[in-house]
Amino acid sequence: MFRTVFRTTISLVAIAAALPALATEAGEADGIIVTATRTPLAIDEIPASITALDKAAIDRSQDIGVTELLLRTPGVSISRNGGYGTATALRIRGAESEHTVAVIDGVKLNDPSSTGGGFNFTNLLVGDIDRIEVLRGPQSILWGSQAIGGVVNIVTASPHKPLEGSFDLEAGSRNTVSARAALGGRTGPLSWRIGGQRFTTDGISSHAKAFGGVERDGYRNTNLSGRAELALADNVSIDVRGTYASGHVEFDGFNADSDDYGLNREFVGYAGLNVDVMDGRFRNRVAYAYTDTNRDNYNPTRARPQSFDAEGRNKRWEYQGSFAVNDRISAIFGVENERSDFKSRSPAASLGAPLPPFAVGKAELTSVYGQLSVEPVDGLTLNGGVRYDDHDRYGGQTLFAAGGVWRLPTGTVLRASYGEGFKAPSLYQQFSEYGNIALDPEEARGWEAGIEQHLFDRKVVIGATWFDRTTTNQIIYNSCPAPSTDPAAPPPDPMCFVPGDPTTPRFGYYSNVARSKAHGIEAAAALTLGGLTLDGNYSWIVAEDRSPGNNFGKWLPRRPRHTANASASYAFGFGLELGAAVRWSGQSFDNASNATRLDDYTLVDLRAEVALSDAVKLFARAENIFDEQYMTALRYGALGRSVYAGIRGRF
Repeated sequence: MFRTVFRTTISLVAIAAALPALATEAGEADGIIVTATRTPLAIDEIPASITALDKAAIDRSQDIGVTELLLRTPGVSISRNGGYGTATALRIRGAESEHTVAVIDGVKLNDPSSTGGGFNFTNLLVGDIDRIEVLRGPQSILWGSQAIGGVVNIVTASPHKPLEGSFDLEAGSRNTVSARAALGGRTGPLSWRIGGQRFTTDGISSHAKAFGGVERDGYRNTNLSGRAELALADNVSIDVRGTYASGHVEFDGFNADSDDYGLNREFVGYAGLNVDVMDGRFRNRVAYAYTDTNRDNYNPTRARPQSFDAEGRNKRWEYQGSFAVNDRISAIFGVENERSDFKSRSPAASLGAPLPPFAVGKAELTSVYGQLSVEPVDGLTLNGGVRYDDHDRYGGQTLFAAGGVWRLPTGTVLRASYGEGFKAPSLYQQFSEYGNIALDPEEARGWEAGIEQHLFDRKVVIGATWFDRTTTNQIIYNSCPAPSTDPAAPPPDPMCFVPGDPTTPRFGYYSNVARSKAHGIEAAAALTLGGLTLDGNYSWIVAEDRSPGNNFGKWLPRRPRHTANASASYAFGFGLELGAAVRWSGQSFDNASNATRLDDYTLVDLRAEVALSDAVKLFARAENIFDEQYMTALRYGALGRSVYAGIRGRF
């Protein structure tokens, strides 16, 4: 009884704390600079909703994975097929997971061999990340294809001292161990930093305990990152960056405990030349970026162990320029060329069946974009942009965006923006065994308007934003029925056969039959009073299927309409800090027909840290302290009560 009452009370407190407001970043200090707009800007100069988490906030949360951090921000929900390492779909404002662009150190991340061509956040650990920015709403003008729901921009740490380093070591429930270290420095014209992390856990059963899952599915992840910058002159520099992640995850296939496991290897590389002229008013960057993702699944109980083999690569050349005409007018513009390719196959279990050929495909996209920003009067910033994409299969597409932000002397910030999105069908959707080369691109239009109020020298920040987005030509997977021998049965769908082979059926195919609409409110509030910090956010997101047919008006799958987060912390004067956080997620549905419901849930976390010195801290946290049993995807388990402790150093 006590557990139920306390948990309900915590949930109501979270919602109450958040209901008054939404802020692009409640509680942030004046002058915070973000780069999700492709050029450094103060957060109060950006028309779109944005949340920025700095290193202090990341450390304070004690989260291991980036996904857990993002879940605490407005408008974000996830579905995960089990514990750490399993497939994770992250959605911003109810958009599809592949409609979110992930960027790390300026490199756009996506896997051309994945179903929707998006990025799987599961292997992305906090590691050596210095800042995370979440830019919500259509952002295709600057970030191109896929940026329909928003952009997650990740910046790894760069050195500021001649020699500096950091480390984190923690352990806890289910034999979970995480060890991370980084070292860097700045000497004369050269700055550099390298970092690495190793994470292991015995995990939980991916197949939910409520459905009979008992055997644990473990996860191991190793990631490395590095960067270096060399100043060739006062106005010329070159920089290189790279990250590598290798994951080994066990999972359960076909709704039962099994011995399946997957290997995932991701490499991201970048090299750039930076040239500033006209006393820094005209900045130029020419860069090459490369991403390579390999995914392989195995089951040792099969005669042929490998069950899946895929690789996706991206090669991108880009030029970006920014020009400050004067203190009130500036422009950003650029040209990009991206070439992507993929291959994938699913070998049969029987050794008697020949290995199938790889499904292969490639695409080339050339883009030109520009955005102008003007401050006609003090405190008012207006911008407008246009982008032209030339796809080698789908021709040209022109996109527009506009917005404004007005900073009033009263501490009030008003924002409004409009943006368009465009996403060509993924290579997998076109050329895989379920592919359809007749697909059309997905398109989106969205707008938002919001208000934010700063009080008492930003010790109190509250606000709210309304958003609205319509997506057309949305691509979905259509399942095919088993072939019928009844002569009275209707003729089969021609798309349910392998293209070019009308005698060989297939399980399904992709088609443009979906239309969706999303609207809602994001709210947040924050209070800082001495050592006390309170903050909360609430999101009401109505994401509906607007396709003609039986599902018209139904909730899009795995998207709760109501979510809320709240946290409280107090820093004592002698180096001790205590905190608590709660997340409440309303009910959702697992399928398009809304026949299968996923119940709401509440998660409560506690944390503490104590400073041994200015550089070293001990920390501990307890997650899901009431051991809530819940699912974000039907039949897939989620982490129960967990306790971790560790030590952190920054020097």
